[in-house]
Amino acid sequence: MAPKTDNLVARHEYILRRLQETGGVEVDELCNTLGASVATIRRDLEDLESRSLLRRTRGGAVPIGPLFYEPFRHDNSFQDKINSFAEEKRRIAQAASGLVSTGQTVALSGGTTTTEVVRCLRVLTGISIITNTVNVAMELSSRKDIEVIVTGGHLRGSWFTLVGPLATAGAEMLFSDIMFIGVDGIDAKKGLTCTNPSEAEVLRKLVHNAKVKVVVADHSKLGSVSKYLLCPTKEIDRLITDTGASASAIAPFKKLGIDVTLV
Repeated sequence: MAPKTDNLVARHEYILRRLQETGGVEVDELCNTLGASVATIRRDLEDLESRSLLRRTRGGAVPIGPLFYEPFRHDNSFQDKINSFAEEKRRIAQAASGLVSTGQTVALSGGTTTTEVVRCLRVLTGISIITNTVNVAMELSSRKDIEVIVTGGHLRGSWFTLVGPLATAGAEMLFSDIMFIGVDGIDAKKGLTCTNPSEAEVLRKLVHNAKVKVVVADHSKLGSVSKYLLCPTKEIDRLITDTGASASAIAPFKKLGIDVTLV
């Protein structure tokens, strides 16, 4: 449902959600949908561009590209991570962002899926973000209305994460209303797992201190087990995955009482 034309915040949220859903918006379409004048919509787009939330084009706007990843443009393994199940990750992220309300504190692990979640959360105002991931902080660096809290630690450059004793100590002192957890694998019996022991240690603290724990993972991660445990699966409140997940793949999680969302 389109917002009332005189509600600036609601118009901005609508424009940004449409960008996430379609990859582009046009001024004429927005005028018709929102019942606003061309001048109003152009001012909206100028304002959002000044906040680094979109890039204006002739007659419309497109999302800001992930410029922070530019040094990795020719890194094939990195590009494979970005492109793997990209559409599924966007759908998962949109569903995840719908669980967050203004005033909440949100923790996020590193990963391609949680990065998409951050891009969806940018439509919100008045939230706080906790992360041990540099690229998440960078993507939100221009937002004065979103508080960004970074754990500290030393940089694990292969995926922008902060790890080590400083990161672990910081994570232990941070508490969130909801945490979105990206994983290398999630198995009903073996738990949530990742490939790096230092990162697992930091994330265990963040997960423990979150009121609500939500795994965001495409269907390829279900039933998979990596090297290091983040937490037992029974501690998770919700799993958001894509419709590529079979009934047999999600059944063990439902049996544990986990709310499973397919998008």
